[in-house]
Amino acid sequence: MHKVYFVGCGPGDPDLITVKAKKLLQKADVVVYSGSLIPEKILGMCKKAKMHDASGLIREEIFDILSKNAKRGKTVVRLHDGDPAIYGAIREQTDSLQKEGIEFEVVPGVTSFLASSAALGLQLTLPGITQTIIITRAEKRTKVPRQEQISELAKHKSTMIFYLSVHLLSDIVKEAVKGGYPASTPAAVVYRASWPDQKVITGTLSDIVKKVWAEKITRTAIVIIGDVIQPKSYEYSKLYDKSFSHGYRKAKAQ
Repeated sequence: MHKVYFVGCGPGDPDLITVKAKKLLQKADVVVYSGSLIPEKILGMCKKAKMHDASGLIREEIFDILSKNAKRGKTVVRLHDGDPAIYGAIREQTDSLQKEGIEFEVVPGVTSFLASSAALGLQLTLPGITQTIIITRAEKRTKVPRQEQISELAKHKSTMIFYLSVHLLSDIVKEAVKGGYPASTPAAVVYRASWPDQKVITGTLSDIVKKVWAEKITRTAIVIIGDVIQPKSYEYSKLYDKSFSHGYRKAKAQ
């Protein structure tokens, strides 16, 4: 019996797919993919597979395709945009497979917040600014635990990254300021990171909503808040400091 492979194809740029993911697509017999979120060039890597667009399927139909084909000895790929572990809804699928005695493997991919930080040229953790990244989403139809309300998370004043939330940007800004971020805190929105039509918008909490609305961006974007976007100052890494010793290098005499 073959495994079912949950494969992350990266944020959009076909060159950002992993070698392992590409090899699996090329040999797959069956591929269930995440609709328009997967670039055509990546779907074109599926040389012989029977293709199923998951955007028109319900949970039970997807699982039926995965399980039946795995039991027939087929190489089955469930293809996700970005990385399957980030808002990918794979747990409900992998639990169902395990109940059927079907093995699975998760193949990670480059997730869109990393493509977004690359587009901005950022270092998301910066000495003297923050050593913490909070990845979350704004609350709407999907509820967020009380302790994970934006105003609570904002108290840390770390780098905050929002998926699936740009349409709620005004709420994000309001709650971030309520939680303690100054209105002057840098903010950025990256639309369709790494795709040919990528857009990068930067500003502060005081003006980012107006800038994003002007571009009519309401979906498929990452929101980043934090001083790492435009730091007034920061500390240099100790790793490469001449006075710092570690396992591969001794400190140089002053």
